[in-house]
Amino acid sequence: MPDEPPAASAYREPATQIVVAYVQRNRTGKISALAGALTTFLVAVLPAQALDNLSIERLALCQDSWLDWKNGNPAQLQKFKADFQANFLHRGNDPFFIPRSSQTVAGLPVVQVFPESVGMGVGFSVMVNTNFDNAKAALERKIGKLLRQCEAGDNMRTCELEIGEKRTLTLAAEDNPKSTTTLLGCYYFYEK
Repeated sequence: MPDEPPAASAYREPATQIVVAYVQRNRTGKISALAGALTTFLVAVLPAQALDNLSIERLALCQDSWLDWKNGNPAQLQKFKADFQANFLHRGNDPFFIPRSSQTVAGLPVVQVFPESVGMGVGFSVMVNTNFDNAKAALERKIGKLLRQCEAGDNMRTCELEIGEKRTLTLAAEDNPKSTTTLLGCYYFYEK
């Protein structure tokens, strides 16, 4: 079927062969055959979905802070750096990293990660592949709070929510109905 995602259709034949071999070998009756058919359906038809990267998500949503780790828990910072370098790729002089595999934050697909900044601020942010309204709704669901401090101007839409000292949750995107990416993150302070 051409409408299926490539990731799902790529697994159809191997999954079917495994289930058929299992049923033929075990001959345990209709229940095993039904379970095998259901497994084949789930593997072959449903699209593969990325899981939220919790370490990235916690930093982007101000639940953790690399600044706190730097000042008080260098072992945690080193652990995060090792995990980050294994999961994200940096190219040349780009200010961002890209995921090596599908990653999400608050259920939104991550396309870029800025591990030391949020725009002009020092912090941690991710660029997600969705428009501003969808990102705002997903973020509000995830944190259980409404983002009420929002503005539009200078061709940008932004929202902020102060979580605590040196932790402000930020959402920003181009003020354009065709815009398909949104920056979300946590800034600690503005660098002078």
